[in-house]
Amino acid sequence: MKRLDIYIIKKFLGTYFFTIFLILTIAVVFDINEKLDKFLSKDVTLYEIIFKYYVNFIPYYASVFSALFTFISVIFFTSKMAGNSEIIAILACGISFKRFVRPYMISALIISIFMFILNGFIIPPANVIRIDFQNKYIKNRKVEYARNIQLETVPGVVAYIEHYNNMTKTGSNFSLDQFENKQLKSKLTAKRIQYDTLQKWTVSNYLIRNFEGMHEYIIKGDKMDTVLHIEPSDFLISGGDQEQMTTPWLKEYIDKQKKRGVGNIIDFEIEYERRYAAFMASFILTMIGVTLSSRKVKGGMGLNIGIGLGLSFSYIIFMTMSSTLAVSGTLTPRIAVWLPNIVYAVIAVFLYQRAPK
Repeated sequence: MKRLDIYIIKKFLGTYFFTIFLILTIAVVFDINEKLDKFLSKDVTLYEIIFKYYVNFIPYYASVFSALFTFISVIFFTSKMAGNSEIIAILACGISFKRFVRPYMISALIISIFMFILNGFIIPPANVIRIDFQNKYIKNRKVEYARNIQLETVPGVVAYIEHYNNMTKTGSNFSLDQFENKQLKSKLTAKRIQYDTLQKWTVSNYLIRNFEGMHEYIIKGDKMDTVLHIEPSDFLISGGDQEQMTTPWLKEYIDKQKKRGVGNIIDFEIEYERRYAAFMASFILTMIGVTLSSRKVKGGMGLNIGIGLGLSFSYIIFMTMSSTLAVSGTLTPRIAVWLPNIVYAVIAVFLYQRAPK
């Protein structure tokens, strides 16, 4: 790399991490102010507040607003370079605008890889601790009950539980239907079912009906241990569960739930697509930022920062709206998550063509 590349990369990454530090410091102060009464009224220690909540709070929100931080950083230091006539001097030396943009793309690549690893493998385990703390001391959002549960445990075997209580690990009015070539071969019904561990369940007051041609054989019993390829986590889905899964685990969970016919996994699909869309968002927003702020204008840095903030917030709002369309079923999760990137990529190309050459 040339001296110019190192100069711009240092400015980009330095401004990026400084922006993260500054905004997250403000966010932590506001969050403490909002939750102070909860911390004082609950039996919670200072150690838990710092190391179980805020240590995991900071990387999570850094990830959520990474695209915004990237955009603001580019706008800020590039506008300053333009205001000091540095960009005019660089282009006047015969360096093309395409060559000038290269260190920006290298910096965006570094940030994208860093955030992809953070989102996919580091933040999910941290979210487990953070969300557990929130459920215990702030507001419990964990789902402990479910009704009318129906899913395919393995191909050809369908389970149904009328009501399940995760506090007692018990369910009522359980049935298990086994099909072969679309014909019902066996049906197990039980008044009560209880979960143990590792997919081990115990049914009580059960009745098994086996069908062989025109004949039916009935088996009754008081209690029986059985292995079902389901766990309570397969149907007890709380808000934020998808954020606690690493990317490979999230993909495996989505595929498994689709095979079982579980319908309420839209949030998991959105989260999976978001992690990959965020990788490209850094490049798109970096390109928009550098093309917007590389021209020296009379309004100075303030005008560029204002335009940059407007575009970055519109991107976040667009992302939120498109995700809502996926939840409502209007768009598929993949299209909904990638649509803002597609629209803003077109804007980036348009601005690049109009940038000072």
